[in-house]
Amino acid sequence: MAAPLISVEEALLRVLDGVSPLAAEEVPIDAAHGRVLAATLASRRTQPPADLSSMDGYAVLAADITEVPARLRVVGESAAGRPFQGMLKSGEAVRIFTGAVMPPGGDQVVPQENVGREGDEITINTPPKGKFVRRQGFDFKAGQVMLEAGRRLNARDIGLAAAMDHAKIMVARKPRVAIIATGDELVEPGGGDAPDKIVASNPVALAALIRQEGGEPVTLGIVPDRLDAIGGAIRSARNLDIDVLVTLGGASVGDHDLIAPALTQEGINIAFHRMAMRPGRPMLLGLADDVRVIGLPGNPVSAFVCAFLFLVPLLRKLQGRSDALPQTESAILGRAVDANDHRQDFLRAKFTRRGDGQLVATPFKLQDSSMQAVLHAADGLIVRPPHAAAAPEGSACDVLRFAD
Repeated sequence: MAAPLISVEEALLRVLDGVSPLAAEEVPIDAAHGRVLAATLASRRTQPPADLSSMDGYAVLAADITEVPARLRVVGESAAGRPFQGMLKSGEAVRIFTGAVMPPGGDQVVPQENVGREGDEITINTPPKGKFVRRQGFDFKAGQVMLEAGRRLNARDIGLAAAMDHAKIMVARKPRVAIIATGDELVEPGGGDAPDKIVASNPVALAALIRQEGGEPVTLGIVPDRLDAIGGAIRSARNLDIDVLVTLGGASVGDHDLIAPALTQEGINIAFHRMAMRPGRPMLLGLADDVRVIGLPGNPVSAFVCAFLFLVPLLRKLQGRSDALPQTESAILGRAVDANDHRQDFLRAKFTRRGDGQLVATPFKLQDSSMQAVLHAADGLIVRPPHAAAAPEGSACDVLRFAD
């Protein structure tokens, strides 16, 4: 008798149970884009490090220009990287440029368009509308934590870390993920002329998803539907110092579905096999001391949806990401949906927004798990709980947005 199907929620708990972030490593700041910060990052300097001018003009004492016209004597110049040497006194002005350090004593900049100059004398006829000074620490201060651990670093984060004077930062090691595709019917892309063959699109799609999520894919090619061949591929994968092994195809319970017996033969415990979900029911989880195995179905949509729901959170948790778990959004249905059976459904859908900002999720009419064109056109998934009643257009629903 087959084991009962477990829920999607229970399956995700088992996939993530006992997973700890991988060891941290130090990388140069220009190699940190897309990596996950392993420790909070505090600034090593104050920004700006001194009071700076935000305009081209003249640094003055505000008290000297309370009444206009005001006449002042120019006693020097302050440019970016070349500050004025001396103290600004009453009755004096310093020619200053954007980004230059304010001279000691100066507390206001008069924009140059408000100033008339003859020789070393300036006349201010129009009082400035603002100080035009960026105060020391206006942006951030030394010791201030600006980036939290668990954040995947984007381009703006990299710019901030560099401005904080970090040349190197600690990030989580990239998870190494081996990919094995099984099936006598599979051929590599470019070799799909024969009608009895199927192009192995899953491995390249999965490798792209792994890279997108900060992992390092190791593709081991196509393995025939033989227990000895699959077992050998599993052994080869485990010798590559991987963190996760993903198999594609052969995860069901038919005569040619050999992933579960091959894993068992190799001493890998099957934590669960089959879930109450559609698409993707045959997925399995294998556990060993050195590797975690996710056995994905062969149908491309099932494989991608399962990878999105289970592999992506696993890769994120391995990197210590603060956003490891998938987060649903509220929407309304753009088309009526039928009642659901005992399985949790994930319907491919297009997302749009109405004029009032309401998110609308319109499921595609055809949801067959082999239809990659529909998967390509989708923005995400409508989540339908088990035993959900039929829902008309305009009903509330929960959706998951694809990460890309």
